[in-house]
Amino acid sequence: MLTTSRRSLLRTAVAGTAAAGSVLALGSAFPASAAPPGPATGTRPRTPEESLRELTAGNRRWRTYRQEHPHESPSTRLRLTKAQHPFAIVLGCVDSRVPPELVFDQGLGDLLTVRSAGEVLDEAVLGSIAYGVLELAVPLVLVLGHQSCGAVGAAVHADETGEKLPAHIQYLADQIRPAIDRGQHGEARVDATIDAHARRTRDRLAAEPDLARAVSAGKLAVVAARYELNDQRVRTLN
Repeated sequence: MLTTSRRSLLRTAVAGTAAAGSVLALGSAFPASAAPPGPATGTRPRTPEESLRELTAGNRRWRTYRQEHPHESPSTRLRLTKAQHPFAIVLGCVDSRVPPELVFDQGLGDLLTVRSAGEVLDEAVLGSIAYGVLELAVPLVLVLGHQSCGAVGAAVHADETGEKLPAHIQYLADQIRPAIDRGQHGEARVDATIDAHARRTRDRLAAEPDLARAVSAGKLAVVAARYELNDQRVRTLN
């Protein structure tokens, strides 16, 4: 039988579940306005910088309630039956409040999205990202953490109390534990760990040999970022 603290923890987990190797000179936050324009409408971003600018512009539309919901037309759907050319890979959390296509106001064929609770890496996630980089030549990998991440909160709680989580959730906690910020306490610890874990995941991806070669060749950037539920803003984590 689950204890009251265990029930609370599981409810929380379910409800809320310079870039490494390449520095993009766009500052530490997605600008509130007047972001450098991306490529002309209808053209695919081809560089890490162009891709990040496109995500910046999309997030600005999202948080200012000016979404365009692009690339959903019948002609786009027909064109995508032949091939796909996404311009960014977003590794995000499974949290229902942070869908990348909405957060960045992108449409069909724009993003290769990979989602796991707490952006945890495993072989399936790594293989999915490698596929995007090596087979589809995607120039940007964005690791997107977010405010009030339930997976990170569960990992911190388990670490502090020694409480074992149900089998597969414990795996998530074990993967997040190395990023726990022990210099903070309470909610501040969870909040700091969200950022630290996103950075650590970014660094691990950038160190993968195939991805590292693409970074060294200037064909790829791996960036960590954070989404705020309060104001829907995304900022990069240096």
